[in-house]
Amino acid sequence: MAVEKIGVIGAGQMGTGIAHVLALAGYDVVLDDINKEALAKATGLIEKNMQRQATKNIIAADAIAPALARIRTTASLDDLRDRDLVIEAATEDEAIKKKIFQDLRSRISDKAIVATNTSSISVTRLAAATDRPENFIGLHFMNPVPLMQLVEVIRGIATNDSTFQAALEIVRRVGKTAAYAEDFPAFIVNRILLPMINEAVYVLYEGVGSVESIDKAMRLGAYHPMGPLQLADFIGLDTCLSIMQVLHEGLSDSKYRPCPLLVKYVEAGWLGRKTKRGFYDYRGDKPVPTR
Repeated sequence: MAVEKIGVIGAGQMGTGIAHVLALAGYDVVLDDINKEALAKATGLIEKNMQRQATKNIIAADAIAPALARIRTTASLDDLRDRDLVIEAATEDEAIKKKIFQDLRSRISDKAIVATNTSSISVTRLAAATDRPENFIGLHFMNPVPLMQLVEVIRGIATNDSTFQAALEIVRRVGKTAAYAEDFPAFIVNRILLPMINEAVYVLYEGVGSVESIDKAMRLGAYHPMGPLQLADFIGLDTCLSIMQVLHEGLSDSKYRPCPLLVKYVEAGWLGRKTKRGFYDYRGDKPVPTR
């Protein structure tokens, strides 16, 4: 199936990043969100990020205007009716995602492919909430989308080969590399990454090290570009907790139990960079550890 018109649901960090790379690759993009304030910010953020890429010679400066012209925004799912593919990039909450897929049923073409950007939830289970499980697939872009090279491609039990091949072609056209993952909780990257972050939170919780010493140890001792607690703040602590809960419930193994301190931070609304407080406080001139 030839895909040229793509809808992206969710104008958050992931949705705007996906719209960004799709538009640069020549796709006609409609970015949808129920939050009109998020939509108002989205195109400005995309332009700012494209300008940053042009400054670093990652893209040509004269590619920006045509790419931005390929993106339009909407607060109505009805505007996705002509899309060849719709990618859901809403919050990592299964109930919210299923509601979106149910609402899409009567609003898109019978031939349209539906994809989810979920980072942990069963693609097969999400597909069952649609009217087209054969034309449903997982396309898990990494954050930040414009910079990260990998896309995990996950087939549900019913996904047909034409949908899989169409997904691989999209990944190729946007200049990314596909890694095929089986439909198990959290797939590959987060199955490995999030337990490491969760263990770092346990190290903090048990008083083995401070926020600063834990991040310093992993940056300098394991040659990680970013410490695990700094990375957790970047991802969003609510997202980290959600993925650990999916792992814990889906695999029934106590090694995936979310650290109580991670739960406490989320309950406090300290979700990381997006709320200005997490394992670091971002309200001043420079981040300061909160423990």
